[in-house]
Amino acid sequence: MGKRRFLTIPDRFYTIMTQSFTPRVFSGIKPSGGLTLGNYLGAIKRFVGMQGGEFETVYCVVDMHAITVWQDPTELATATREVAAGYMAAGLDPTKSILFNQSQVSAHAELGWIFNCVARVGWMNRMTQFKDKAGSNAEKVSLGLYAYPSLMAADILLYHATHVPVGEDQKQHVELTRDIAAKFNHDFKVDFFPETEPVIEGPATRVMNLRDGTKKMSKSGESDMERINMLDDADKIAKKFKKAKTDPESLPETLDGLKDRPEARNLVDIYSALNDSTPEAVIAEYAGAGWGQFKPTLADLAVAKLAPISEEMQRLMNDPTEIDRILANGAEKARGIANPILKDTYDIVGFLRG
Repeated sequence: MGKRRFLTIPDRFYTIMTQSFTPRVFSGIKPSGGLTLGNYLGAIKRFVGMQGGEFETVYCVVDMHAITVWQDPTELATATREVAAGYMAAGLDPTKSILFNQSQVSAHAELGWIFNCVARVGWMNRMTQFKDKAGSNAEKVSLGLYAYPSLMAADILLYHATHVPVGEDQKQHVELTRDIAAKFNHDFKVDFFPETEPVIEGPATRVMNLRDGTKKMSKSGESDMERINMLDDADKIAKKFKKAKTDPESLPETLDGLKDRPEARNLVDIYSALNDSTPEAVIAEYAGAGWGQFKPTLADLAVAKLAPISEEMQRLMNDPTEIDRILANGAEKARGIANPILKDTYDIVGFLRG
């Protein structure tokens, strides 16, 4: 039997190995298509709620992820600004949170490559979103679409983020991030990357299609009536909710009565999320109500909550230079956190630099 090999860790890694992690939130939205109510309730509204509290908050427009499928360059730039405008119109304050677009911080791509070499092919093969997006055409999609979960892990761990607010459908990506962090720490005998916790809470963390409650609300759905766009005006918002698909039954006495009624459950969840309440509270208030009563009430609530955001987004989009300035300032702040962490990662891996 050969001699067992032990890795010797240089003294300069002592503080890395024993560090405690600053409570920090990181999350981002991909600028492909337009923002929808799903983005707002499932992500942005929670991003805003977490700023100014116990966490340092870092929020990103993940434009590098957008190009896993081909994007028109002009449209990508516009979509990037739209996401940034959506963040700010919803209440995200660039003086309280770091707001930037991913491609302005090259450390994302650099750490992403290291994590490509840490992650295992078998882990990627289990990622359900790749299977859903690639479908039967998996041999012809970009390598980026297959490998992007390791870049997502880099996005998070580049800031030593301890928490990530995500929808239920993104939980698998955070679990992969934890696996990559654990393997890196184990392979190099360090306690360097935190095992990030997903934050999945509240109603409507997964907002469904207004015409088919079994499908997620999507930017790419066939009909515009399937979704609420964050740039929709008050009239469009009201019209879409009033025409949303339901069923013949009234609202039940208990939440259990919404089982196997996906469209009804979706509208109740949306109402509760917009009203900062719970589905149980909505049912208690509207038990026995018909859709002729509930949908107009929901439409009025949605207009009251969303139309001001839409108007502010339009105002911000009319000044792209100011959006670009805010993103550039945020990127500078982001690099202040990311570059030292990348430098330490390079030292741990053994990369020589002048």
